[in-house]
Amino acid sequence: MSNSTPPPSRAVAITGAASGIGAQTARLLIAQDVEVIALDRHAPDFAVARFIQVDLADPASIDAAATLLPDALAGLCNVAGVPGTAGADKVARVNYLGLRQLTEAALPKIARSGSIVNVASTAGQNWQDRRALHVELAATRNFDDGLNWLAQHPVSDPGAYAYFKEALIVWTMTRAAALRSAAGIRINCISPGPTDTPILKDFRVTLGAANVDDAIRRAGGVGTPLAIAPAIVFLLQSESAWITGANLPVDGGLLASRILDPV
Repeated sequence: MSNSTPPPSRAVAITGAASGIGAQTARLLIAQDVEVIALDRHAPDFAVARFIQVDLADPASIDAAATLLPDALAGLCNVAGVPGTAGADKVARVNYLGLRQLTEAALPKIARSGSIVNVASTAGQNWQDRRALHVELAATRNFDDGLNWLAQHPVSDPGAYAYFKEALIVWTMTRAAALRSAAGIRINCISPGPTDTPILKDFRVTLGAANVDDAIRRAGGVGTPLAIAPAIVFLLQSESAWITGANLPVDGGLLASRILDPV
């Protein structure tokens, strides 16, 4: 087995492991003899070391799931998410607040030198435009405080997906130095472009079919979970040990194409 593979005596937890990018990440790790703990609303249709049911919109479900995680996790991959068609409240809960609460609850279970990988999106590329707001939200203490903050800073349904992917990128960066210093744990994001997953069709509704088609053209096609998952696995490995607090585009060159042709 390659020295870059997390030790087989450890485990990696993956949210959203039942489908899409999460499932492909799980399969790649299983092929490397890594024990995969799948966290999802539904069990994967392939064998994993353990399945833990969780609803990331529900703080009680998150806390219960976190207690079931094994000790000495090599990593946590936060892949689960919902599209903008779910509405701003659900997107906030699942894609940001629930992800954050699960991560913080899982920290005592993650071994020193462990790695956390969050799946953001190229939809979050403009995070700097709302940097101050995202830093404020990142500073809220927990799920309920986050909801209270959002009640004072409402997000529209059409803009929710991009907003909370921006917020996830900023939260990842704000946590990176402290986690490395206090626990030796790295945290990073990847940002896929349009990807062939069950929620791609929802993006045509919330982002507009023309915008999605333009993004696919710029990327040279629709990405696949098989093309995205290796980047997640890389950020779990020792070869990426000097990468923390980063947001890695995995988008076929989509964002780069906008340097010279922003429209």
